Amino acid sequence: MNPASESLLLLPGLLCDRTVWEDQCAYFGARYACQVPDYGTLDTLSGMAEHVLRHAPPGPFNLAGHSMGGRVALEVLRLAPQRVLRLALLDTGCQALDPGAAGETERAGRMALLRIAREEGMRAMGRAWARGMVHPDRLDSALFDAVLDMIERRTPEIFAAQIHALLARPDALPLLPAIACPTLVLCGRQDSWSPLARHEEMAAVIPGADLAAIEDSGHMSTMEQPEAVNAAFDRWLRTPVRA
Repeated sequence: MNPASESLLLLPGLLCDRTVWEDQCAYFGARYACQVPDYGTLDTLSGMAEHVLRHAPPGPFNLAGHSMGGRVALEVLRLAPQRVLRLALLDTGCQALDPGAAGETERAGRMALLRIAREEGMRAMGRAWARGMVHPDRLDSALFDAVLDMIERRTPEIFAAQIHALLARPDALPLLPAIACPTLVLCGRQDSWSPLARHEEMAAVIPGADLAAIEDSGHMSTMEQPEAVNAAFDRWLRTPVRA
């Protein structure tokens, strides 16, 4: 297939928008039809995936998901594997909410952040939440301000819906060994939210997966190190699609 005729769907994560993919759209936009969906107030990952499929260009497409968007990408693959030419999973995970105390701790933490968003506003919540999003050297930087700006464009209602989706996330681990398309698994080496070890485990069970660790980057790899991410995407998008 001619790359000029291919689409590249770029799925954002929790409270993120096109900003998280801005550098990738600029770099690849002349070669691929780039599309960044907006989930609105959808509150399940499967609902988000169905929305992506309804609004995707006709025919097969290349699919990349960052953070929560990676989980949505796996749901898209589960629902319509024949539509996905190539898959990229960035700074993400695949397992359901942990049972017992670990899961309750995650739930309580997310609910506490939602209370801040409702009582003090989204930017105040972002300042409390997003400090773990980027490499420590990028705190108090223009990039961190851009992350806060992105969070502030969302609402507590959207935050509540996406928290609901993440707390009810399905276990996608059994799906990984059946993935048949060229797959890139990418992670910032200093990602403290979705650590590299988790991505190594995912890549190990996806047939033929390519693992890329992005140096000097936290969770927001597409914004923190866009050139390195674009180079990894270049290799991924040039991988021949399996017959």
